[in-house]
Amino acid sequence: MTAPKTQRRGRAIAMTDDERDAFLAEERTVRVATNGTHGPHATPLWFHWDGSAMWLTSLVRAQRWADLEKDPRIGAVVDAGHDYDQLRGVEIRGRVEPVGEIPRTGEPNPELERVEQAFADKYTGGHVVIDGRHAWLRLTPEKISSWDFRKLPGARQQPGT
Repeated sequence: MTAPKTQRRGRAIAMTDDERDAFLAEERTVRVATNGTHGPHATPLWFHWDGSAMWLTSLVRAQRWADLEKDPRIGAVVDAGHDYDQLRGVEIRGRVEPVGEIPRTGEPNPELERVEQAFADKYTGGHVVIDGRHAWLRLTPEKISSWDFRKLPGARQQPGT
């Protein structure tokens, strides 16, 4: 696996790897954009970040899945904040690949055990849900960009930051 491209712009407000990993662990929704036949298609999803890849679960009978079968390139953004000097986020660009059976029926898969449990811990109270309609996609980053406007000179600091 090739390392993602280094962020060139906005490095002064970029998150460190540890800050990025903590941010992605706490945030719950990613917006992904695929390349459809009629232009970009953007949708929100739940996700799991394992420190090197973003794991997405998608309905296999969705426009997103059809788009990705034709073109596996994807853009993903997780962001937070309300006021300008509190905005922060991560953008990941790369390619996805399906992992496991399509749709996921629960066949043993050591690569998915850790991912499914981490996903369940984050979203479903620790209960792994396999519904026979979704499948797993691994987004391998080609480029990661991040920003944390709280690092701007004069930004208000939140308690505990």
